[in-house]
Amino acid sequence: MNKLKVIQLLPELNFGGVERGVKDFSKALVEKGHQSIVISNGGLLQEEIEKNGGKHINLPIHKKRISSFLLSSKLKDIYEKEKPDVVHVRSRMPAWINFLAFKKLHQKPLLVSTFHGLYSTPIYSQVMSKVDHAISISKTVKSYIKSTYKMTDDQITIIPRGCDSLQFNQDEIESLWLENWYKEFPQTIGKKILTLPTRITKWKGVDSFIDLVEALDSNDMHALVVGPVSESKKRYYQTLLDKVNKKLLSDKITFTGSRKDIANIYKISDIVYNLSIQPEPFGRTTIEAISCGTPVAGWRHGGTQEILEDLFPQGLAELGNTDELKDVTIKVLNNNDKPLVNTFTSERMIDSTINLYYELLNKSS
Repeated sequence: MNKLKVIQLLPELNFGGVERGVKDFSKALVEKGHQSIVISNGGLLQEEIEKNGGKHINLPIHKKRISSFLLSSKLKDIYEKEKPDVVHVRSRMPAWINFLAFKKLHQKPLLVSTFHGLYSTPIYSQVMSKVDHAISISKTVKSYIKSTYKMTDDQITIIPRGCDSLQFNQDEIESLWLENWYKEFPQTIGKKILTLPTRITKWKGVDSFIDLVEALDSNDMHALVVGPVSESKKRYYQTLLDKVNKKLLSDKITFTGSRKDIANIYKISDIVYNLSIQPEPFGRTTIEAISCGTPVAGWRHGGTQEILEDLFPQGLAELGNTDELKDVTIKVLNNNDKPLVNTFTSERMIDSTINLYYELLNKSS
């Protein structure tokens, strides 16, 4: 098979799931002998992309303003110079600039988009469907694409996101890390650990998690909420702390803030939760925890349901039913249940994407 030249477009290269995915995919393309180009406004991950053999072209395609459309001429010039086989758009503003650039091209590369979420504002988002083919990260997202943008089954391929099995593994935790953890969080010593990894925002289900801890009413368990609090969510965060205090649960729930050692926190946890009230497009923390060998419990909807139906169905509870979630928690702890081996890996996602490129290119030739 001929080697490919692939251009990926996204707004910036700072931390986030899409950004890390672009960086990892760029590295994998180079390792497999393909050429990788990333076009963005740059950021923290740019250096790593270049260090791993990818090329980065800096273009301020991140700004949501009318003047950004003028960048389409520059983008067209880049395409004419680089002559890519595939252009892969991963975000809406870059996709609009790309849409205008493609209109001016005589020879067009294959154009693919990835729907990373259940995009609101359909008129602004419809550009993601103006492509040769769309990738959906889950069945939930595919259903949304079909109903919102009238795309057909043969125009969409489901390629679930994956996690890095080297980072999220079942290796033993280093004793020094454990020692430091228990110094910082002595309240977790000797307890069953229930963990909700999430940024603090209303739809992520922290309220439900607090209700669960109250319902369990156990001195043998300690709950962790692991994730950042942005400036705009400080007021909501305070309402959560007030709720914890009002329910006299401050000795049973700890908000750790953002942590870089999340893989180890998954490993010391007895159950990890995904309790998003809105359906998750996929559910990255769910597969990360399962990859570390830890059971996951969550509501029966969205991407979380899709993952758990495959790997840990006994972790599912009806949306908003705290009593059922309590029963699930107790059963999983008592039975010492373990999830199946994680099949949602980065390797699978990368290979599936490259194979799709070849399949689509062969059809169009």
